[in-house]
Amino acid sequence: QVQLVESGGGLVQAGGSLRLSCAASGNIISIASMGWYRQSPGKQRDLVAAITGYGSSRYADSVKGRFTISRDNAKNTVYLQMNSLKPEDTAVYYCNAEISTPPHTLVLADYWGQGTQVTVSS
Repeated sequence: QVQLVESGGGLVQAGGSLRLSCAASGNIISIASMGWYRQSPGKQRDLVAAITGYGSSRYADSVKGRFTISRDNAKNTVYLQMNSLKPEDTAVYYCNAEISTPPHTLVLADYWGQGTQVTVSS
């Protein structure tokens, strides 16, 4: 089985920074895309940022220029550096990864972390 474990959430004032981490562990053959999503109460879960195994990244328009996604393939870990945080960034942030596990080498499945709360006060 595969686990995604997130860390780094918390409470920060507007204009501050936080760094989220998500480590994948378990019986993993390969990881394709890794990313971060967020969900506020009463809203759908939306993509914040994603990055491929080759380092190509994409961002939601609302976070471009403020957030940076990166990954360490050797550690199966993805990071989200969040700068210039705004109250509207407040949400539960979820890590996502497309992972292949034995014996299905070419089949990717979606895995999710448990979520980490980010609260930005004004």
